[in-house]
Amino acid sequence: MDAQQLITEGKAYLGIEFGSTRIKAVMIDEKGTPLASGSHEWENRYENGIWTYSMDMVSDGLKDCYADLLKDVKEKYDTVVTGYAAMGFSAMMHGYLAFDKDGKLLVPFRTWRNTITEEAAAKLTEEFNYNIPQRWSISHLYQAILNKEDHCKDIDFITTLAGYVHWKLTGKKNLGVGDASGMFPIDIKTGDYDQTMIDKFDKLIASEGFGWKLRDILPEVLPAGEDAGTLTEEGAAFLDKSGALKAGVMLVPAEGDAGTGMTATNSVGVRTGNVSAGTSVFAMVVLEKELSKVYREIDLVTTPDGALVGMVHCNNCTSDINAWVNLFDEFANLMGSPVDKNTLYTKLFNVAMEGDPDCGGLISYNYFSGEPVTGFDSGAPMFVRKAEDKFSLANFMRMHICSSLAALKYGLDLMFKEEGVKCDEMFGHGGLFKTPKVGQSIAAAAMNAPVSVMDTAGEGGPWGMALLAAFGDAKKKDASLTLPVFLNEKIFAGNKGSKIEPDAEAVKGFDQFMGKYVRGLAAEKAALEM
Repeated sequence: MDAQQLITEGKAYLGIEFGSTRIKAVMIDEKGTPLASGSHEWENRYENGIWTYSMDMVSDGLKDCYADLLKDVKEKYDTVVTGYAAMGFSAMMHGYLAFDKDGKLLVPFRTWRNTITEEAAAKLTEEFNYNIPQRWSISHLYQAILNKEDHCKDIDFITTLAGYVHWKLTGKKNLGVGDASGMFPIDIKTGDYDQTMIDKFDKLIASEGFGWKLRDILPEVLPAGEDAGTLTEEGAAFLDKSGALKAGVMLVPAEGDAGTGMTATNSVGVRTGNVSAGTSVFAMVVLEKELSKVYREIDLVTTPDGALVGMVHCNNCTSDINAWVNLFDEFANLMGSPVDKNTLYTKLFNVAMEGDPDCGGLISYNYFSGEPVTGFDSGAPMFVRKAEDKFSLANFMRMHICSSLAALKYGLDLMFKEEGVKCDEMFGHGGLFKTPKVGQSIAAAAMNAPVSVMDTAGEGGPWGMALLAAFGDAKKKDASLTLPVFLNEKIFAGNKGSKIEPDAEAVKGFDQFMGKYVRGLAAEKAALEM
């Protein structure tokens, strides 16, 4: 069946993801091949001390993104979209959306970016003996209770952004397990919220006298591939302002951007992982067993099919590299020899491969903002060298790439060295990996693990969500099908990408760089007091 016929007959799959700066839609066929796409740019707002998006921004942005997809379909295939085999929606995880029994939003959406829940996160981590980060939904809920916010007594339902959109489209209050794992801890044995921790939370707030228990207000948890509801007529109108889309399409469980990233990089199997390196950087490793103790630097979430994942999330990655590249760009223009920006990045990244494994002793801190993994609430980018260090362009650029991964390595070493976690292969995606081999080689040295970049690495989260929709449709026909098998055999078979093994000298050099980096954190603290 050709693409036009597939789309016309409603047999394609749709994934839409709400990222922090862009909403993007991707339509695919049963092999995962992208057929059409659409997008909508948006930005969060800082209002009354809260980072937020209004619900009008959500609904208008969704409609505009979908209309952009339809425009692409019309231009490429000259057909009208009336249905899909399955669809799914994903978004940035965590945050706080609270509704009353009439479906009214009680307070403005509090996104993951807010760091206003320190007291709640610390108390819950101690109470549960489980790391509860500030951005998790349960931290936001408990902080609102500690703050004696009046709306807490009226709560009927809390969810994530993806869960909200799914609810508007289907009327169902459920959520994929990966996204749910960023709301409240999941019991890996049951695939549901941890009941012992649920009971502890209810006991914590019992004196408040609310008319609800925690489990009553959380969305139902579903694994990948489940039928999570069907598109209602109201839902079709919420999505498609053209009116062509018909009700009845199957929706798979809504997911978070971590889960769609794992899916898009085929890193949902045990002992696989992925590293996403752009403005921020995070790495996830699918664990064989639970960690021996609580680490504030390591978040525990799940894959879309419920396997335990250790995640290290760092606020800073490529911003300082970009700032220095802009400086070199200014210099080129000043000399009357302007250079294409992509060419400049490529040449500067490639010269880093000529640098010493330990960057010649040079050290930098890429802290445009705070870096909780290394204990910083705020940051100041800083470059440090001694007179005897080997100051060359190659070492300078290698240093900045190493610095972009240093905080991540700081957290990952707790898993790899303290806990003995094994990772057979890491999959890289994001801007750091655009220049072939460079970021990939240095990342392999940082993690002392093979790093692969797939040919499809640029497709991203919305493509991953579309794959989850296709998996849901495939699972209807074969109930025994698992997500790792589906991805390995149906989607990524033959897509080898490029794999780079860690070089022993580079690994040793990165460890030497890290030793100096950790010792120099005192200088970064001093810089913040200037």
